[in-house]
Amino acid sequence: MFWLHQRPLAVGGHITVRIGTAESTAVVAAIEDAVDPGLLASDGAEVIAQNHVGEIELALSRPIAIDPYTADPNTGRIVLEFEGRIAGGGLILTAQAAALDTTSGPRPGKVASTARASRTGVNSDELRAKASALAQVFASLSPAERIAHLRREVAGKIVFTTSFGLEDQVILHLLSERTDDIAVVTLDTGRLFPETYALWAQTERRYGVRIRALHPRHGDLETLVERHGINGFYDSRAARLACCTVRKVEPLERALAGARGWIAGLRAEQSAHRQDMALVTAEAERGLIKLNPLFDWTREELLAFVSSNDLPVNSLHAQGFASIGCAPCTRAIAPDEPERAGRWWWEEESKKECGLHSHRP
Repeated sequence: MFWLHQRPLAVGGHITVRIGTAESTAVVAAIEDAVDPGLLASDGAEVIAQNHVGEIELALSRPIAIDPYTADPNTGRIVLEFEGRIAGGGLILTAQAAALDTTSGPRPGKVASTARASRTGVNSDELRAKASALAQVFASLSPAERIAHLRREVAGKIVFTTSFGLEDQVILHLLSERTDDIAVVTLDTGRLFPETYALWAQTERRYGVRIRALHPRHGDLETLVERHGINGFYDSRAARLACCTVRKVEPLERALAGARGWIAGLRAEQSAHRQDMALVTAEAERGLIKLNPLFDWTREELLAFVSSNDLPVNSLHAQGFASIGCAPCTRAIAPDEPERAGRWWWEEESKKECGLHSHRP
């Protein structure tokens, strides 16, 4: 692949892949052999910089018909879009066939370069305008009222994604008091704490529901472990992003497929990065409105609600875990640390997002 955009292409990045009249959104699952053409050698980088080339693996959001370039040059070339414009291109080296059924999700294929943007059939400008209008209305509403208003204003599928944190337990409790069809899903990465699985079962018993689980694609997981090792994410940021892409980001894309609304448990107070996000945002690439109904809540308000409603919570909170994700990448925090300090605890503060909740216009 060759890359033209001034912003480097990194693992976890979202792009749009075009071949002929077909297109699909994609997540960059891996980057190999980034090359500076001026040096004619690998530069050892974990990203593809502007005017550089390299080999990448992509996980597509839906299957498209392609051929390796060596088999047919006409159907073996791709164009990559990023932020609404052409940003690169490449040659297909190998591709993994998708199962011929409607549940088939992203499958990785190695490509010689690319970029991003998305086509969901939703007008991006209209979506942003709607998100802006909803944000003004939601500012003065309670979390329950925000959820109710979102359901009235958004036609189609709405998904709530839970990781069983304090915020998610509050939102699930609010949803349990409603009768409308908001789907509840979780991402089972296979690396969750035993305490999280116990809370999952306890929560289902409390509310009498089955929470749908999305798991990593078996083939993608095998490839990930073969390339990086079972605990390879300790070795480099690229390996960590690849792990999150396979275990979390790709399953999330399947969870949100066809959705027009997304409810999540982000709060501004959790980190400096999340303060730059918003109560309501337009996810233009996914074609949906995202609502963080507890965005402006403090941790004290959260704990008070949990206590007054006797909500089931993860027992790890009592051991100093403020935010709980995959076991290898989560630790307890000290009293003076921000809430997200315990997630991806070896990373800089600005690099603690795995790709699920990136700040996108």
